Amino acid sequence: MLKARGRMAPVTFHAPGPHWPATVAEAEAEQDRLRPLADLDSPGPAEVGLVAGLDVGYLDDDEVVGAVVVLDAASLAVVERAVVRQRASFPYVPGLFAFRELPPLLAALDKLSVRPDLLVCDGYGLAHPRRFGLACHLGVLTGLPTIGVAKTPFVGEHAEPPPARGAWSAIRLDGEVVGRALRTREGVKPVFVSQGHGVGLDNACAHILRLSPAYRIPEPIRQADHLSRHP
Repeated sequence: MLKARGRMAPVTFHAPGPHWPATVAEAEAEQDRLRPLADLDSPGPAEVGLVAGLDVGYLDDDEVVGAVVVLDAASLAVVERAVVRQRASFPYVPGLFAFRELPPLLAALDKLSVRPDLLVCDGYGLAHPRRFGLACHLGVLTGLPTIGVAKTPFVGEHAEPPPARGAWSAIRLDGEVVGRALRTREGVKPVFVSQGHGVGLDNACAHILRLSPAYRIPEPIRQADHLSRHP
């Protein structure tokens, strides 16, 4: 939960406690419980002041690094960084990565002195086998607008988008649109964008294009990836 709003307001997120799921059945039940809370209908903010990129690195099979880098959305200048190293609290299970990655990410968010207006995480949201990936889970727990951006496809099918920057094709899973393959650089392979919480898909893609002026990977995630590898 957030203690206060504002650019330099203190921020508090509650990290997972002793009842954090420990088994696949418990984790899937938690996804089922939280899935209806993900807001996929609101268009979300068209303009934001601060945007945070989030990524998780792995030092070994059991130690994870949660990295958060907050940027000024207009200039893409770094405003603040936070990193947390800890032992993984959940096994490596496809479709349930959020239960490994959320604890260090929430702990890193808790170290910030600023409140991001938008979270962009390396991972999926709605484009997930259970329609509740990391971006959805993160958005529901923090209450912040959240977008998932992945480097590789995970579920569903999509056509190759046209080569121009800004071109996209829908990602469909069981006939439902769950995201977009979005070209952020002309002639370069796309990234895979899906809604997390509190941001419509059109708006999410517009944000990702604005945050990707020079590289294929949006700058907030690019910065967080580097920090997670070099904590």
